[in-house]
Amino acid sequence: MNRIRRIRRSVAVLAGLACAWLGLAVTAPSAFARITPPPGGPVGPIPASAVPDVSRTVVVGGMPGWQITLIAAGAALLAAALAVLADRAWTAHRKTALPAA
Repeated sequence: MNRIRRIRRSVAVLAGLACAWLGLAVTAPSAFARITPPPGGPVGPIPASAVPDVSRTVVVGGMPGWQITLIAAGAALLAAALAVLADRAWTAHRKTALPAA
């Protein structure tokens, strides 16, 4: 039985390390992103035509803050209700000691 626990623990550790590595592999390219200089190298000032245009995106729509708050409050209430139901079910199935006669 001890060998099975050791194997399960090592598999869990390896799975955790694999997930951490995958997270690094996914997020690392965006962390190391940088602007490359225009072709031709840094010789003198950069002409205005070589500077990329800045474009700003204006987000239209989206979800207002009050809707996000309402969803979070509903999720918290649902989780609390499920926790109470699970506790009551666990208490009902728990074996009670018989009183001494």
